[in-house]
Amino acid sequence: MRFVDAHIHLSDEEYSGCIEEIVKEAKKANVAALVSNSMDSKTSIESLQLSNKYKGMVYAALGIHPWNVDALSEDELQQTSELILKERQNSGLVAIGEIGLDHRYKSIWEKQLKVFDKMLKLGEKLGLPVIIHSRGTTAQIVEMLPSYNLKKVLLHWFSNPISALAKAVENGYCISEGAPTAYSNGIRDVVKRVPLTNLLTETDGPVRFFKPPFEGKRTTPALIPTVVKAIAEIKKADVETVAEQVIKNFESFFTVKLN
Repeated sequence: MRFVDAHIHLSDEEYSGCIEEIVKEAKKANVAALVSNSMDSKTSIESLQLSNKYKGMVYAALGIHPWNVDALSEDELQQTSELILKERQNSGLVAIGEIGLDHRYKSIWEKQLKVFDKMLKLGEKLGLPVIIHSRGTTAQIVEMLPSYNLKKVLLHWFSNPISALAKAVENGYCISEGAPTAYSNGIRDVVKRVPLTNLLTETDGPVRFFKPPFEGKRTTPALIPTVVKAIAEIKKADVETVAEQVIKNFESFFTVKLN
């Protein structure tokens, strides 16, 4: 059985100095691939470097996270956009992400919208999938997205509202879920409602989880087999079937063929 982590922040400072160990640990757990999501210009460059260093294992998603929009200069926005354009032919670049909107940062709402629009237009122009952060803004984003000609959309860590879920699935979007699938009734309900063909697995590391069976553990792709097992329980399917379908979804979504 093979597994995938569609959303991790491998270029985060918290992982600095232990990436080799994390990649080895992932391989040992039969994680065949992971997508290193970026937050800003610096992490975009680092994610790309990691995808070059660990070809066929680490892939890169480049972009500006809404949390970083406040301190974002026009120059950095331009540099990140130019990097994405320049690296379009790089097989390691598979998506634009993590991008989106966050309701906790209402004071910079207009700036968030501007940056999100720029990133979505890049996805449109280059035919790249987009990986979206939508805390408190999911319904609004699901309403917005059809106005863009986007190839593929991944709503990462979808939690609510359930009312937006049917529309997201109807639009062909993918949903990724991680560790909370093992213990959160809300996330388990989302997983129950999403067709297996629209599901991807993630960790969102280095975010930490403090409930069993993850308490005290560093968040790495090695957690993914537990997530797949939880999905299988919810779907009343065998683990192998779920793992195989998630691999197919990953290959289709990111247009890659895993070794």
